[in-house]
Amino acid sequence: MKVGDKVPVLLGRDQDGKEVRLSDYEGRKIALYFYPKDNTGGCTAEACSLRDGYHELRKTGYEIIGVSKDSAESHKGFIEKNSLPFRLIADTDNKLQELFGVWAEKSMYGRKYMGTLRQTFLIDENGIIEKIIEKVDTKNHATQILNR
Repeated sequence: MKVGDKVPVLLGRDQDGKEVRLSDYEGRKIALYFYPKDNTGGCTAEACSLRDGYHELRKTGYEIIGVSKDSAESHKGFIEKNSLPFRLIADTDNKLQELFGVWAEKSMYGRKYMGTLRQTFLIDENGIIEKIIEKVDTKNHATQILNR
């Protein structure tokens, strides 16, 4: 997916097994953020930045939705542990990550593997991608979105 593309109507299922649909956010903008794994340092810092900036983000019209390949059960624990006020999609089959192009080959210590690229898609009120943040600052991600 790229800037100007329309996002699918059904995004996936959240931590409670409920469908996440664009129509749930009618008239609102969405910051759809993809992250590698619950309860890891960078991912926790990013989620907490979005939590801390949540009210300001909502004031500017944004809703936050996180996506990783973790299970709904893992997401529930991550939400509780960090008091996250937004939904997390359990993309266990990687379908949404593949659609958005964030499931890709990565490299660590010379070893190649498939994983999630940390990226955020800013979606307008009509479901159109208006910006992609490819270089996420995990500790200041809410500010990155607000200053887009």
